[in-house]
Amino acid sequence: VQLQASGGGLVQAGGSLRLSCTASGFTLDFYTIGWFRQAPGKERERVSCIGRGGIGTYVADSVKGRFTLSRDNTKNTVYLQMNSLKPEDTAVYYCAASEGPCILREYAMNYWGRGTQVTVSS
Repeated sequence: VQLQASGGGLVQAGGSLRLSCTASGFTLDFYTIGWFRQAPGKERERVSCIGRGGIGTYVADSVKGRFTLSRDNTKNTVYLQMNSLKPEDTAVYYCAASEGPCILREYAMNYWGRGTQVTVSS
């Protein structure tokens, strides 16, 4: 069972990136998928999650209106579309899977992927 986050990079403020969370060994649609991020020197914070079967979502206030989650079950992938990026969005982004509902708490996540770096320049 493995999760992998990808799609990070360097982008100017106001730009967009789309992160992908892919899985091997299990079907993502059977799990709640959450995104977290951690900036240097800061605690990991929650960003967004989408429940099993696409039921139930959560979006942090800091990214509301700019970030959107979606599932592509044919590719066993969950996407985090990030628009209107700001320098304060700079962080390592992690995806994680939970067998529970979309509450987006670290203790509730069963599987974690390696992070992908997002850097937003001003």
